[in-house]
Amino acid sequence: MTPEILRTMSVMSGYGGTWGIAGGWAIDLFLDRQTRPHADLDVAVLRHDQENLRAHLGAARVAKVGAHGLSEWTSSERLEPPIHEIHVQYPDSFHLEFLLNECNRTTNEWVFRRDVRVRRSMSAAFGSNHGIPYLSPEIVLLYKSKAPEAKDDADLAAILEHLNSDQREWLHHALTMTTPGHRWTDIISRGIRG
Repeated sequence: MTPEILRTMSVMSGYGGTWGIAGGWAIDLFLDRQTRPHADLDVAVLRHDQENLRAHLGAARVAKVGAHGLSEWTSSERLEPPIHEIHVQYPDSFHLEFLLNECNRTTNEWVFRRDVRVRRSMSAAFGSNHGIPYLSPEIVLLYKSKAPEAKDDADLAAILEHLNSDQREWLHHALTMTTPGHRWTDIISRGIRG
């Protein structure tokens, strides 16, 4: 377990809401090994838990990412879409980025903020490895598919054969629905047929 993950676990200790490591680190947690260097550490939380998160972050410097860059997230402010990213800086320069994820509490489903037709049961949306929660890799890849860079292609290549058929089919369907003709759909199709 890396120092970044250990520190994140310490920061999130006692947090009462649903959360999980996101981004490239989530891929690594799923694979149980670090596949590449990471520039930052993202944590997925649910938008409806944001008051608990804001209170949990306490005295850390907390900023929301809006159309004009970073600005303070005050303790009384409720963040609404399109705002979904929060940057947290601790006095010792430790930095975390929190990503607000949507959830339909009536159906108990994670909801893709870019297209509400794309959903995943909450039980499938988060996993855990060695007691460390993470956002499921098929969801991480869906987010990465918007404008994939070389590192995102590397994440897809590293994990595709490790996804089960349900995860591959869900990702393929989500990409087909949201981005018809996406270059990853053929790669994933080969994995489904493989």
